[in-house]
Amino acid sequence: TDAEVSIRKKTFTEVQTERLEQAERTVLIKCPPKLNGEKLLRYLSSHGNINSHFFFENRVIKQIIYNIDIKLVFIFVNVYKLLSKRFLFISQLSNMSSEGQISSQMYILLNEYQLTEENIKLRFLACSLVQDFARAYFPDSTVKPFGSSVNTFGKLGCDVDMFLDFHDKRNHAAKMKKGPFEMEYQMKRLPSERLATQKILSVIGDCLDNFGAGYVNVQKILNARCPLVKFSHQPTGFQCDLSVSNSIAIKSSELLYIYGCLDSRVRALVFSVRCWARVHGLTNSVPGTWITNFSLTMMVMFFLQKRSPPIIPTLDQLKELADEKDKHVIGGCDCSFVSDLSKIKPTKNTETLDVLLGDFFEYFGNFDFRKNSINLRKGKEVNKPESSPLYIWNPFEQDLNISKNVNQPQLEKFVAMARESAWILQKEDKTQQLINKEPWGLAALLIPFGKSNPSKMKNRMKGIGSETIRSLLDSLKLNNATSLQKAVRK
Repeated sequence: TDAEVSIRKKTFTEVQTERLEQAERTVLIKCPPKLNGEKLLRYLSSHGNINSHFFFENRVIKQIIYNIDIKLVFIFVNVYKLLSKRFLFISQLSNMSSEGQISSQMYILLNEYQLTEENIKLRFLACSLVQDFARAYFPDSTVKPFGSSVNTFGKLGCDVDMFLDFHDKRNHAAKMKKGPFEMEYQMKRLPSERLATQKILSVIGDCLDNFGAGYVNVQKILNARCPLVKFSHQPTGFQCDLSVSNSIAIKSSELLYIYGCLDSRVRALVFSVRCWARVHGLTNSVPGTWITNFSLTMMVMFFLQKRSPPIIPTLDQLKELADEKDKHVIGGCDCSFVSDLSKIKPTKNTETLDVLLGDFFEYFGNFDFRKNSINLRKGKEVNKPESSPLYIWNPFEQDLNISKNVNQPQLEKFVAMARESAWILQKEDKTQQLINKEPWGLAALLIPFGKSNPSKMKNRMKGIGSETIRSLLDSLKLNNATSLQKAVRK
C-alpha cells in the first residue's frame, strides 16, 4: 500500500519514535460484555472529533483502544479477532491458473502472514503499558520492542520482545526543556551490571505478577545469558519477553529492517522459507536443537548477498556508507552502518522469486557446512572457527555463533529437505498438476514430504501437524487478477 511504502522510506529510528509516541497517547479500555461498540463510539463522538477507531476482541474479553492526543480522542476500532485469526492461505494456490507464478504465491503468503498495521500498533501499546509500571521505579526508563515486532519480518502470532532502556536521548532532551533545573534519579550502586539487571527485572516481574491487570504466567528467568521476564498479556493476547538495555539486539533489528525495506523480494523469500521450515519441523516455537527463525532469516540474507549481482549489500558495505551519526560502538562491538535508506543504491538484480526460491534450496542443499561458515559482514563463506555443525557469525558480536544450538541431525535434516524441495521445483510439470488438481509451486513445498503418491493427497493433508498450515492448505481461493495485484503490491 502507499502508506506502507511511505513508512519504509523512513529510517528505523524515525518509525520507532513515531510509534512509541503514539503508544504513549493510547489507552486500552475493557468493554463490558453487553456494551455495543457502535453505541460507545457515538457517545465518545459527542465529546470530541474521532478520526479513526480500532475495536478488537479475543477469546476472553472485548476491548477498545483509544489514542488520546490532548483534547481529541482517536479510537482504533475494526473488528479483529487477534487470537482466533487463522492465516487463510494455500490449497487454492494450486487453483491459480497456469499463467500464475511461484512468485505470485510467495507474495500472497507474505500478505497473509505479515503483521497488520493494527497489530503493530497493539505491540507498541503492550510495551507502553509495561513502561507505566517500570517508570514507577525508574522514571527515566523507556520500554521498546525489538526483533520480529519491528524488523519487518514478524508474522501474526509472534511473541513481543521488549527491552527496558535507560539511555533514551529523547526522554533526556524533553526533561531538559522543562526549566533551568534538572532532576536526577539515583540508585544504589551494585557490584556488577548483570546483578543490577537481575534486580531490576525481579522488581518489575513481581510488580506485573502481583498488581498488573491482565498479566499472567509471569516467569523470572534471571540466570540466563540474557536475563529476562516472560509473561502473557491477556488483553492483547501477546506472549512477551522483557529484558534490559539490549542495545545490540536493537541494532540487529535495524539491520534487518533496512534489508526488508530495500527490495520487496527479500521479505517474500524469508516468509516462504520460514513457513516451509515450520511445516517440515525444521523450526519450533520452543528452544531446542533446531534452527531458529533468526538463523534462518540470516541464511536468506546471506544467500541474497551472494547473488550476481547482489540483491542486498553486506554489513561492511553498509558500514562504508555510514556518517558520523551512524557510528555506534556497543560493549566493544562495532555496530556502525548507514541508517538513511536513500544512500543505498538499488540492486540491478532482476531475478524472479521463482528462481530465487529454487536456487536457495539448491545452494544450501549443497553448501559445505563441514568446512564453511556464514558471514553477513563479509558476504562470503569463511572457514569455521570452531566445530559447530552450523556456524553463522553474529553480525556484531563476532565471537558469537547465533546457530550454536543446532546439532548435526537437525542440520542434516535441513539439508535433506532443501535438496528434496529443489528437486520438486525442478521436476514439476505445472500444467499436468493443474489437470490432476495437484499442488504445484510453493503449495507443493508446504505439504510434508514422504507420501508423494497423488492418490494419497488426503493422507498427506492429515499428516500436517500445524492447524494454521492445514487451514492455509484448505482455504485460499485467488482466481481474479485484482486480488493477486493487491497481494503482490503489499
